[in-house]
Formats: sequence, C-alpha cells, structure tokens
Amino acid sequence: MTTGHGIDARVAAFEAVHDDYNAILLKALADRLAEAFAERLHERVRTDVWGYAADEALDNAALIREQYQGIRPAPGYPACPDHTEKRTLFRLLDVPALAGITLTESCAMLPTASVSGWYFWRPEARYFGTGFIGEDQVAELAERKGMAAGEMARWLAPIRG
Repeated sequence: MTTGHGIDARVAAFEAVHDDYNAILLKALADRLAEAFAERLHERVRTDVWGYAADEALDNAALIREQYQGIRPAPGYPACPDHTEKRTLFRLLDVPALAGITLTESCAMLPTASVSGWYFWRPEARYFGTGFIGEDQVAELAERKGMAAGEMARWLAPIRG
C-alpha cells in the first residue's frame, strides 16, 4: 500500500528549504497512514473478503493486543527477516506496474510510506521471531534461492548466530 508519490515530493520540498520539522512530521504521518490502511485491509480480509471472522467486533484495545485471528507478517520483520522476499512478492504481483511502488537495491520500498506483507489465517497463527540462525542455514537458504552464500549472509547479518 502506498500513500502516493506526492508525499515523497512534498517531503523533498520541505527538506529543500531546510524545514526539517514539517518533513519529519509528514513522513511520520504518511507512515502511520500506510500502516493504518494495511490494518484496515487486514480487517476487511478477515471480515469480508475471506470472511472467516465475519462477526468480528474488536475494540481498539483488542486490536492493539492482536486478538484477531490471522497474522500479517512482512519481509524484514522478525518472522520474515529476509528482505529479498519482497523481490519475489513484487515480481509475482507486478507491484511496480499495478501500484507504482518500486524497490531499491536494499529492498526498501519507494514511496517510503509503503508496506508489504502476507496474510495468513489459522486460529493458531501467531507472530514470532526466528531467532539466530547458523551458517549451515544461511548456506542452505542461499542454495534454495540461487544466491551466493556471501550475499545471503549479508542480507541475514542481523540474525546470524
């Protein structure tokens, strides 16, 4: 999801005149709106699109405590630490053409106020962190992805044991 390229242009305009306050404020607002839209879409998937929780009626506190069914993990977060999975997601969904969102070399999304992820549903689904992984796991993942082991090691540096 994206709040649009106009946000990045406006942030750049603030930065060009050294208006750091408004640049920071606009970035924060755009990021929060992108996350809010993603949460709203997740709610619609639960209640309407997939409809597995059609009667869901959670208040804000329950939503914050993630008391809904299903999860929305995203590449680069603890449950999915490999950012390069965004490349696969973007290719399969043709994201640049259909949504106007692109990836940088480091797999950051542009416009910056964008989010990506997957929806999974099972009553047992919970968020989790992978913990640290060994060099054998890095090598195995590199082989499966057709990537050089050194490159995979760089991508997974934060979770290498």
